[in-house]
Amino acid sequence: MNIPENLKYTKDHEWVSIEGDIATVGVTEFAQGELGDIVYVEIETEGESLDQDEVFGSIEAVKTVSDLFMPVSGEVVEFHEDLESQPEVVNSDPYGEGWMVKIKMSDASQAEGLLDSAAYAKLIGE
Repeated sequence: MNIPENLKYTKDHEWVSIEGDIATVGVTEFAQGELGDIVYVEIETEGESLDQDEVFGSIEAVKTVSDLFMPVSGEVVEFHEDLESQPEVVNSDPYGEGWMVKIKMSDASQAEGLLDSAAYAKLIGE
């Protein structure tokens, strides 16, 4: 299982890459594997400010629909629009081209409470 050490993780199986005050968010390799073939990514919160743990969108797979949760509080400043026509990229490249949103963090200290790669590996039983 690929769990990049340079990322942070949530208990909801999302990864977070932080550069300055921008957090890029996607779902982990474990999550996309559990969901199966991704058929739709819905993000209607672009431009909105949301609190940590609020739902910012949903991801639909052949067998289920799952909510996506904000890993940190902030404004959703960008949605990866290519996912509208190519949601399967989440399956093929979850840590690269499968990213979903960019968030301008309102409280960067919240990132300190996210899991590191070792803690996430333990969470998923790796």
